[in-house]
Amino acid sequence: MKNWFWILLIFPLFANANYQRNQAREVNQVVFGTIDTVRYITQQEIVQSEANGWETLLGAVVGGLVGNQFGGGTGKEVATAVGAVAGAGIARHNGQREYRVEYRLVELLIKTDEGKLIDIIQDVDNKMLFEKQEKVRILYFDNGVRVDKAF
Repeated sequence: MKNWFWILLIFPLFANANYQRNQAREVNQVVFGTIDTVRYITQQEIVQSEANGWETLLGAVVGGLVGNQFGGGTGKEVATAVGAVAGAGIARHNGQREYRVEYRLVELLIKTDEGKLIDIIQDVDNKMLFEKQEKVRILYFDNGVRVDKAF
């Protein structure tokens, strides 16, 4: 049981661990090992958009301008008011939407050269897909961990 060492990272922690082009970062530790299992997973998050009121105000103005194009006299004023209310309602309804964000992740169980098992979850990189029994290196940074192929 001593040989089991688990590192479980959540998306925000390793989102900063991605390399950017022309960026150098200090590596705290490098550990080499072999992949024991690979599991590609997806994680969905429901995000609610935050309406700040400007959308509702803009919808009321646009709706009022459109409504103002119809009728005459008192009918024009009623059409303008109805257009403003309808525009505000439509804008408010559209401003309060939910949408899903899907993250593509890979879970790697790695047996280090020292015999420990380490579990790491990181973003999928389509240019670096992992396979069982492949040699890898685990890079430890101040703000996260990244697994790369050992060449």
